[in-house]
Amino acid sequence: MGRRRWSIAWLLAAGVLVNYFDRVNLSVSHLALYSTFGISDIAFGYLSGAYNWTYALCQLPVGLLLDRLGVKRIGRVSILLWSMASFGAALSPGVGSFFGARLLLGVGEAPTFPANAKAIGYWFPQSERGLATSLFDAAAKFASAIGVPLLGLLLLRVGWRWSFAMTGVLSLLYFAVFWRFYRDPNEDPDLSLEERTYIADESEQRAEAAPPSSLGYMLRQRKVLGLALGLGSYNYVFYLLLTWLPSYLSSTLHIDLLHSFLYTGVPWLIATGTDLLGGWGSDALIQRGWNASRVRKTVLVCGTAFGLGILGASNAHTPTRALIWISVSIGGLAAAAPVGWSIPSMIAPQGSVGTVGGIVNFSNQISGIAAPIITGYLVAATHSYVWAFRISAIYVVIGVLSYIFLLGEIRQIAPEIIRT
Repeated sequence: MGRRRWSIAWLLAAGVLVNYFDRVNLSVSHLALYSTFGISDIAFGYLSGAYNWTYALCQLPVGLLLDRLGVKRIGRVSILLWSMASFGAALSPGVGSFFGARLLLGVGEAPTFPANAKAIGYWFPQSERGLATSLFDAAAKFASAIGVPLLGLLLLRVGWRWSFAMTGVLSLLYFAVFWRFYRDPNEDPDLSLEERTYIADESEQRAEAAPPSSLGYMLRQRKVLGLALGLGSYNYVFYLLLTWLPSYLSSTLHIDLLHSFLYTGVPWLIATGTDLLGGWGSDALIQRGWNASRVRKTVLVCGTAFGLGILGASNAHTPTRALIWISVSIGGLAAAAPVGWSIPSMIAPQGSVGTVGGIVNFSNQISGIAAPIITGYLVAATHSYVWAFRISAIYVVIGVLSYIFLLGEIRQIAPEIIRT
């Protein structure tokens, strides 16, 4: 049997890696932007959330468009837009235009995770979706692990504008690769007959002829709401650390800027490993005959519960202790994330994976907007990160309870019955 499906999984992972370079670039440039534009901590919080505003607003329409136009067409437009946004940020003459570039970036990157979830549903049977999803989800953590140090060094040597220009160049290169190689299974000339047959038994593409259920119907489903709240709690902690971790290490723990960039990579490198472990481990147990729903629920609940490690960081007074607790928190959440992102293709009615993915990612981006802004206000008011970390822990508890009581058994939701 061929392995074309795994080439597609690595292609999707490369895209996430590139677009997360765009996202972490802002946190790396915090002090440089302060020097250039004179922004405050509160203004930086709003600037950090700007990307997520348009990203969130686009999620529901993007989900519907994906179910109608497909991954290939939406993906090509998406990559081109986020490439333009990176160059726009590099050329911004003022904070207003920079803010606009971040808004455009949110529009461009909005389809990424719903499209990837849909593509994995096309290309992989359910027993392999955990590991396939973990490849692109782990790329988000690996981008921070290597991106913060590399972009930080680039910034220190040639300035923040060149670091944004470099991510623009990488994005254009990825656009060319995606245009050349991504196809759905039914139109991919490199897919062997054996592999096509293996995929077709459980592929979501066989359901594309079915009419998608309405957005309103999906929003009323307990399973969809449970998944949205659970992954939303993960994303709150994720974006708090993505946007504020270098500043926390340098201002609270008095680490110089270069070392704060280097130390920031440690928790994200650990999260990369646990992300892959969560996806691979859940698939391995299911393939050995373990109950699939129980395995996935256990990974979701236990991994998310480890996110409470962020409370340990709120009382840490040394860099080592802070990094240990932050690694525990983001490492556990990362193990649960690929399992969470594999679930839209398992619970969505036929033809509605994009819609469910859009709802889930809308919840994620509400968290992505709230985390940096709330943190900015709290840091400005208290000159401390204690309450910023405590609030994120409260949301983690809500996420765990949502997985247990709302998501329930992981099985397909009945399609909407259209009465005429």
